[in-house]
Amino acid sequence: MSDARDPYTLQDAEGRHAFWADAVADEIEEREPDEPIVVKGGISPSGVPHLGNVNEIMRGYVVAEALRERGHEVRQVFTADDRDPLRKLPRTLADLDGNLVDLGEVDAGALGRNLGKPYTDIPDPFGCCDSYGDHFSSLIAESADLLDVPLDVVSNTEMYESGEFEDATRTVLDRADRAREVLGKYQDKVDGEYVPFNPICADCGKITETVTAVDVEAGTVDYVCTDMEAGDRTIEGCSHEGTATFREGKLPWRFEWPAQWRILGVDFEPFGKDHAEGSWPSGEEIAREVFEFEPPVPMTYEWFTLNGEPFSSSEGNVVLVSDVLELLEPEVLRYFFTKDPTTARDFDVERLDQLVDEFDAVEAAYFGEGDADEDERAFAERAYPIAVDEVREDRIRLPYTFAAVLGMTDDPDLREEIARREGHIPDNASEAAVEDALARVERARNWARRTDNAFNYELKRREMPDVKIDDATAAALDDLADFVEREDDPEAIQGEIYETAKRHDIPVGDFFSVGYRLFFDEDQGPKLGPFLAKLDRTFVLERLRRER
Repeated sequence: MSDARDPYTLQDAEGRHAFWADAVADEIEEREPDEPIVVKGGISPSGVPHLGNVNEIMRGYVVAEALRERGHEVRQVFTADDRDPLRKLPRTLADLDGNLVDLGEVDAGALGRNLGKPYTDIPDPFGCCDSYGDHFSSLIAESADLLDVPLDVVSNTEMYESGEFEDATRTVLDRADRAREVLGKYQDKVDGEYVPFNPICADCGKITETVTAVDVEAGTVDYVCTDMEAGDRTIEGCSHEGTATFREGKLPWRFEWPAQWRILGVDFEPFGKDHAEGSWPSGEEIAREVFEFEPPVPMTYEWFTLNGEPFSSSEGNVVLVSDVLELLEPEVLRYFFTKDPTTARDFDVERLDQLVDEFDAVEAAYFGEGDADEDERAFAERAYPIAVDEVREDRIRLPYTFAAVLGMTDDPDLREEIARREGHIPDNASEAAVEDALARVERARNWARRTDNAFNYELKRREMPDVKIDDATAAALDDLADFVEREDDPEAIQGEIYETAKRHDIPVGDFFSVGYRLFFDEDQGPKLGPFLAKLDRTFVLERLRRER
C-alpha cells in the first residue's frame, strides 16, 4: 500500500513517540468523562455500506481500544440516520450476503414510489427486512461483526418514535431565534421564517420543510406538504395541511447531529474531512449556543480511495468488508485502520500483498524480530495489540505471495509439505498454528483469482506435462537448472532464461513457452523468473531436469 508519506506518526508535543489514538485518548481523559466513555460514528443508510464507510467505525474502534487499555469502560455507538428522506435512486445495492446487485434486479418501483420518505418507511426492495433503512443498517452491523468491533447500532427513527429526541427538539424550537442566528452563519437559505424541524406528512408520508406554526408547550407543529429539492430534481409534495408531533418528524441534520451528542452522551466522534469543512463548525457552535453543552472531542480523518479512484456505488467502485475478508485476515484489515488517519491512502486490491507484508513486518517488530527502526517498533508496540484479536507469539505467517503459489495446488497435504520444506513452518509448530498459517493460502488464492494476477494458474505438481523437448532445449533446461541451484534472485533467474536461450540458439519466446508448459501446461503464464524463485527449489530443479 503506497502512502503519501511515512505511515508511522509517532510524535507528541515534546517529540516523544506517540500513537495517534493515544493523543486522542489523552484529550478525552483531560475532560474527565463519566463512564462508560461514549465513542460515536454515524451514517445515513442510503445504499451499499462499503469499506470507505467503515473508516468511521474503525477509527472510533482504535481510539476505543486505546481507552480500554487504560482501564476505561467504553461504549461505541453508531447512529443509523434512517429518518433521512430518500432523495435519489441508488444504482447499486447489496443483499444481506454482501452481493452487489443493480437496481434493475430488485423491486425498484418500491423505491421510486417512495422518494422523499424516511428510509425506515420504505419497503425493503429485497423483501427480507422490515424496511430499506433496516436492510442497510443490518449490513453496517454485519461489517462491524466481521471485524470483531463491539458496536451498538442505534436507529434515529426509533429514537424519535420513543421520544428520546423530544427534549432536544423542544430546545431547538424554543430557542428558534438563536438557532436561526447560528445556522445563518453557515447556510444562506436561513431566513426569519425558517423553522428547524421537518415533519412527516400524514397524507403522503414524505418529509416536508414547510412549518407554518409551532406549539412548543403542546409539542406539535403545523405544516404544509410542499416540494423538496433533491439535487437536480424536485420531489413533489402533496399540499396536505396537517399537524405533527415532535415524534412525527426530524430535526435538520445540522441540529440533529449535536442533538445526538447530547442524547447519547458522546465523548468522541471521528468524521471525514467533508464534515470538518462544514457540519462540524456549525455543530459545535449549535451545541454550545443552542443546546448549551460542550461538544465531544473531534477528529478529522482523510478519505481513502479504492484502486486509485473514489468509492462510488454508481460506478461500481466499491468493495464490502465481507469481500475483503475473503482475501486477507481480519487483523490485517484492522491494522490498515491503525495507520495515521490524517494521511490519504489507497486501498489497492491488486497490491494487497504489500499491505499483508507490511502487517507481517509490524507483527515481527512487535516480537522484536526483523529489521524495523525505532519508530516502526514503537508503532508496532501500540498498533499490533489493537489489530489482533489475541497477542500470540506462536503465530505463523506464510508470505502472502508464497501462499498464492501454494494456492496453485488443491492438495492440502502438499501445501503443508512445501511450506515445511521451505522453512515457513517449523518442526515444533502446533497443529493449531499450522492450520492458521495455511488458512492464508485460500485467501491468497482468492486474491489471485479476483485480480487475475501472475498467481492465477494451476501448477502441475503431481505429474509432469507431456512436453516435446529437443536436444538443444533439454541442454538449455539443464543449464538453467544449474543456475537456479546456486542463485535465488528473481531478476537474475529471469535474465538467465534469456541468456540461456541465446547461448543454445533457441528463440527466446519458444524457450519461455517450454517453461510454461513444464510448470502449467499452458502456452503463457506469469513472469517466469520471479515465479520460479518463489517455488520450493527442489521441485523447480527436478522439473527443469525433467525428473518428475
